[in-house]
Amino acid sequence: MKAVGVFHYGEPDVLEVVDIPIPEVGSGQIRVRVHAAAVNPSDVLLRRGYTDPMLAGRLDPPYRPGMDAAGVVDEIGPDTDTDLQVGDRVMAVVIPIDPSGGAYAQYIVLDARQVVRAPAGSSHAEAATLPMNGLTARLALDVLGLAPGDWIAVTGAAGALGGYTVQLAKADGLHVVADAAPADEELVRSLGADRIVSRGPDVAARIREVVPDGVAAVVDAAVLGPKALPAIRPGGQIALARSEGEPGTTPLGATGDVSVRDVFVPEYRYAHDKLDALRVLAEEGRLSLRVAGEYPADQAADAHRRFEAGGVRGRLVLKF
Repeated sequence: MKAVGVFHYGEPDVLEVVDIPIPEVGSGQIRVRVHAAAVNPSDVLLRRGYTDPMLAGRLDPPYRPGMDAAGVVDEIGPDTDTDLQVGDRVMAVVIPIDPSGGAYAQYIVLDARQVVRAPAGSSHAEAATLPMNGLTARLALDVLGLAPGDWIAVTGAAGALGGYTVQLAKADGLHVVADAAPADEELVRSLGADRIVSRGPDVAARIREVVPDGVAAVVDAAVLGPKALPAIRPGGQIALARSEGEPGTTPLGATGDVSVRDVFVPEYRYAHDKLDALRVLAEEGRLSLRVAGEYPADQAADAHRRFEAGGVRGRLVLKF
């Protein structure tokens, strides 16, 4: 089968199209014929070598990026608890450091709990934008545990993670203040944000103008780090999608009485019910499946270059 992976870490051109055996299906597993895989920041981290400590010695190169897959059920293993059938259109959350490897492949074998039906009416590309970012947003809100009516701030609201966070927060009954560049204000407003403030270094002060006592929590999808802290009320929380020390992060420093919640989506790799709930919300039109562009798998390097150039609203998707 065709797959895209790396033997050596570096710039986008290290991504190679390779032929590897089709994986066999075991007990409790489903094999998916992948038609689309989204490009995410985690894929860039893998390609650049930042996840090597979790890969080396566990998997054999080429290491494959990809945390979102959409396609069709190809085979179901014995003793598998699922209501899916061969031929069903599905989406799945994929963890590249697991034995499955990443989603950049024509076929992938996963635990059945990682696979749910794709939203009715969606394309493969659209379905591939939802699992990882949707579950990350869901996990962030779950660990924060806010009450309906609380105010939450979302940075990077125009992006995939930020956008899903805004929409899920509204579904949870929260009030949302979100940041946006002028060109993105209408997009963020369409996602359901109650109030929009200009993005930038002083975003916390602008959030305080909206919520003078401070928000109950911030989901920091823009990785602002310490710049977001002043927006939070005493005893509030900040949810971080990237751990301190990862590229692009800035140490928070002293956080006072603000609690820090690290959001590590592999914890939800088997959260089948939560992933399926995202499907339902997408079918109801309460989650937007935004595809920023589609690339053939053999143009993965071009997709990564465009992604790293910034300004992508939605997700780039590789087609297999």
